[in-house]
Amino acid sequence: MNILSQIKASKKTFIIAEIGQNHQGDINIAKQLIKVAKECGVDCVKFQKTCLTEKFTQSALDIIYEGPNSWGGTYGSHKEHLEFSEEEFLQLQTYSKDLGMMFTASAMDSQSFEFLKNIDVPFIKIGSGDFNNLLLMTKAAQSGIPLIISTGMADVNLVNTIYQLVSRYHKNFALLHCISAYPTPCKDVNLKVIPEFQALFPDVPIGYSGHELGIYVTVTAVALGAKIIERHITLDKNMKGTDHKCSLEPNEFKTMVAIIRDVEVALGQPLKQIQPSEIPCFKKLGKSLVYAKDLVLGHKLRNNDIKIKVSVPKGLDPLECHNILGKVLKCSVRKDDPVNSEQII
Repeated sequence: MNILSQIKASKKTFIIAEIGQNHQGDINIAKQLIKVAKECGVDCVKFQKTCLTEKFTQSALDIIYEGPNSWGGTYGSHKEHLEFSEEEFLQLQTYSKDLGMMFTASAMDSQSFEFLKNIDVPFIKIGSGDFNNLLLMTKAAQSGIPLIISTGMADVNLVNTIYQLVSRYHKNFALLHCISAYPTPCKDVNLKVIPEFQALFPDVPIGYSGHELGIYVTVTAVALGAKIIERHITLDKNMKGTDHKCSLEPNEFKTMVAIIRDVEVALGQPLKQIQPSEIPCFKKLGKSLVYAKDLVLGHKLRNNDIKIKVSVPKGLDPLECHNILGKVLKCSVRKDDPVNSEQII
């Protein structure tokens, strides 16, 4: 069973810590983030893999890129600073494996997809920036490798187009509701898309990739049925870089994971019944039928002969109140005595 089948069958939410490029281009920071993610209780760490000349035109790479978040004078040199080599990716994969962590990345272009496929990651992420990249999406679908696909910057018609495209080859993929705004305003999140996607695409897992501030929106996504959660993780929101502000620091990420696990348990089953934990309350406060007054042997019970009170010991269930009217007492009873079936015929 591949990872997507496992996710669909599991009652647990699959949680991805998106390290992305919050490592600042430093492999030691990247390893620290993997270790922190492990301590937070996530299921998988994810990076981004890019071949710059495959993703960008030369003119895009040559744009002057200056400012507080720049790692180089041009956009190309900035991105090059943040990009790990294939050898470094293999180091990070081994480090993750040694910690018992699942490791993968977003393929930002066709060449990077081939690299990730060849190093045997459990799934490959296709980010929102490539959601309309039909060439990459087709290549990814034809490969047969499990895919997790974000749907930022897309409407429902485009989502359906991609769903149909990938479905022609296999169903080992998931769709993540996503809004590509950093951070995402709450008014734009529209979590009700999650159950809508579940209705439209019932045979694939639906998840949520969040970029909002805080954790409560993401936790709500789980309550609405998200099977996969992806959030960015950082060591410090004040670090240099554009993604840190909408990322979660370790204490936030750990809290979010813990709350998600509580929500999973609380969701339970679609079956309303008395729970074992309610028994003490029922014994203390549960009401039953009692006699409203002293009554004698042979009395025929009427409405004003019965009340419903908390009683020790308990009498008949209040739902029996109409069933005992007209019955005759087999013995005398006193006010507030519990009504039981042995007393009436």
